[in-house]
Amino acid sequence: MEKRNQAENKKKTTTFATLKTMFQIACKEKPILFPLFGLSLIVEVTNTLLPVILPKYIIEFLMAIVQGTPYEEVRNKLLWTVGLLIASDFVCKVLFNVINAVTRAYMELFNRRLEQNISAHAMAMDFEHTEDPAALDQLNKAKEGISWYSGGVVNILNDFYTIVLNICILICGSLLVIKGCPWLIVIQSVGLVFIGYFNFKNNEIQVKSFQRLSGLNRRFGYYFYQVANFIFGKDIRLYNSADMFSARGQEENKKMYGVWKQQAMDTMKNNQYVNIINTFRDSISYFYLGVLALMKRITVGDFTMYVGAASAFYWAMYRIVTGVQEVTKHCSYMAEYLLFMEYPAVMPKGSEPVKEQAHVIEFKDVSFKYPRGEEYVLRHVNLILQPGEHLSVVGLNGAGKTTFIKLLCRLYDVTDGEILLDGRNIKEYSEEAYRKIFAPVFQDFQLFAFSLKENVALDKTDTADSETIEKALELSGVYEDAVKLEQGIDTIIYKSFDEKGTDLSGGQRQKVAISRALYKDAPVVILDEPTAALDPVAEYEIYKKFNELVGGKTAIYISHRLSSCKFCDKIAVFADDHIKEYGTHSELVEKTDGIYAEMFAAQAQYYV
Repeated sequence: MEKRNQAENKKKTTTFATLKTMFQIACKEKPILFPLFGLSLIVEVTNTLLPVILPKYIIEFLMAIVQGTPYEEVRNKLLWTVGLLIASDFVCKVLFNVINAVTRAYMELFNRRLEQNISAHAMAMDFEHTEDPAALDQLNKAKEGISWYSGGVVNILNDFYTIVLNICILICGSLLVIKGCPWLIVIQSVGLVFIGYFNFKNNEIQVKSFQRLSGLNRRFGYYFYQVANFIFGKDIRLYNSADMFSARGQEENKKMYGVWKQQAMDTMKNNQYVNIINTFRDSISYFYLGVLALMKRITVGDFTMYVGAASAFYWAMYRIVTGVQEVTKHCSYMAEYLLFMEYPAVMPKGSEPVKEQAHVIEFKDVSFKYPRGEEYVLRHVNLILQPGEHLSVVGLNGAGKTTFIKLLCRLYDVTDGEILLDGRNIKEYSEEAYRKIFAPVFQDFQLFAFSLKENVALDKTDTADSETIEKALELSGVYEDAVKLEQGIDTIIYKSFDEKGTDLSGGQRQKVAISRALYKDAPVVILDEPTAALDPVAEYEIYKKFNELVGGKTAIYISHRLSSCKFCDKIAVFADDHIKEYGTHSELVEKTDGIYAEMFAAQAQYYV
């Protein structure tokens, strides 16, 4: 019982917090929305009540004529009443359509803003979350929660507006009905209690389906949409894997269909009960009013008005109940957005600035295993990197070389031990300030559908110096190719958004990535397999200009091509989860039984 109460309290808190956030967003972005809702309230109450009240008088005027009253005596009243009914209906519909069009436009504006917030937060989250299935599922829930599941900010506000509108209609309908036929209120209320219960059950079914669908939607989206990206095109065609992707997509589609089918079957049973209850409710209401009319307790005009008022009263109650349920349901979808925006950080954030000086980096008994992993990737790593020192990191695949770099850049925090910068634990530094000292080129680097210039400058785009960018392109060996492009360094990379864009070769893309690191001009340069996509001549040019590329900066160089190690001061050989060998090239190559000597000899035979 206690757990159930806690769950209910959490649900109420979530609904209230979400609704409050939606109001805050609307007030900040488009406060004019609320006067529009106020005008719409007046219009809809008027358009609901006048068709209930005025037909009573029209029928009574017509009955008077039938009973012998001269037409001239009631003509003006009849025409004015009919005219008022027609005119009010026309004006109300025109105003409603205008207001609805404006609010629908705002709906798109709010949805785009929430999507921007999600994207910005996804880019700012701890890197660990990018490899966490739970975080990725929450991201997907947030994206779907702000769209058609909840309908977005305006739809939730519309749900709340519906409740306020129908409270007004309920009050007015009650005043019309309670004097002449009070039992109508009881009949409608009892029917609504049962209908509200079955609607509540339907909402529960839909929310549960949403939770089950989030992971399925993400996988379905990957198989059918992400693989359409042109970067997968060659592999899909040459390995004839289109059928495999389609089969996987169809498999997820069947699972999704199963969820939707089960939802439809479960809600159909509840909807049948609702239809039965509505039939009984209408039958009893008409029977009650018919008896009152036969007993001459009400006139024919009253009968018409009470039927309309009863209907308005019932639907007002129904929409209040379903409105509360819809607000709760839609807020539960939208709450996924709030949960994602408040997704907890996994790394403590320091605030200390990084001093502008030559930096000493130290790994002090560092061990690490990935989150949700049980095996240590690195164990007891100890290493000191002096200012301006060039370190080569080598080892077989899976030895932990890239993990070593991720820890250094603080994409992950160490499991045990500590990393020091100038004698202070890197956790104490401001994350932004700390990462500014690194200029990495990762093995899986990415270029974006921006101009070549913007791909090099990135966060410095607004102050980008073309001359410095060209110098960086020249050092990496891609400048001559860049100037041949139709718009030079302003040429867009890829053809995703510009038919005049260019598709660079793998080697050219890698050189652009190196140029990006050079342009950042950070004190520590990290090159993770920087020549993997280069031909031997281009690779030789990079090696030849290595000292010019990194200058007096601290450099960490990861490569499987051990000839590059000759350009470095020290070499760290990773094997068996730790640094197995450490020293200069000449020291390590003389260890005939050493890992480095064996790897170097194996590669050297291809160059002799």
